[in-house]
Amino acid sequence: MALSRSIRRTASLFKFDLPYLERYTRIAGVDESGRGPLAGPVVAAAVILPPKIKLPSLNDCKQLSAALREAVYIKIQRLALTIGVGIVEADEIDRVNIRQASFAAMRLALRCLILEPQHVLVDGFAIPHGPASQIGIIGGDAKSAHIAAASIIAKVTRDAIMNRWDTLLPAYGFKRHKGYGTPEHMSALKRHGPSPIHRQSFAPVRQHKNIILTRE
Repeated sequence: MALSRSIRRTASLFKFDLPYLERYTRIAGVDESGRGPLAGPVVAAAVILPPKIKLPSLNDCKQLSAALREAVYIKIQRLALTIGVGIVEADEIDRVNIRQASFAAMRLALRCLILEPQHVLVDGFAIPHGPASQIGIIGGDAKSAHIAAASIIAKVTRDAIMNRWDTLLPAYGFKRHKGYGTPEHMSALKRHGPSPIHRQSFAPVRQHKNIILTRE
């Protein structure tokens, strides 16, 4: 029963993209991961999928378990025509704000594609100073196969980055919460103050900025 629902769900994602594929030879889906956390980068991905690709477990990354998300990520990496990833670090987020940093990461991801899309489907809002042919789709990661694929690439990439930071800054527990403002994270901020990858412009980080960083 669960497998049947998954197949129907994936079919609906590809069905959403059909009108665009009938009009354009190549479309790209774009999404980001990491707007909400207090630490770490924002990561965007752009993905162009081949016609008639089969990804039976494809879904919005938030709807997949970590293990299934990783498995679908590997399949997308193997089967996609091209993938681009854009990363904007915390200091740049502080400089320009998270909204503009997210758009910058999306533009970087699109520039990394080795094939040029004729049309771009963006989760949320169209990208300022982005492609001439694009459309923003609210909740696009739950509607479009291309955006869902981009959401998985962005999420798994960012999680891997935060896992690496966890080995360097173990006091914060980044591997568990990925920089989001969980009680564990807030407690660590209170004890140790902000780390070099914290977003200093975010209010929960600012209030702890005078605490001297210590390492466990």
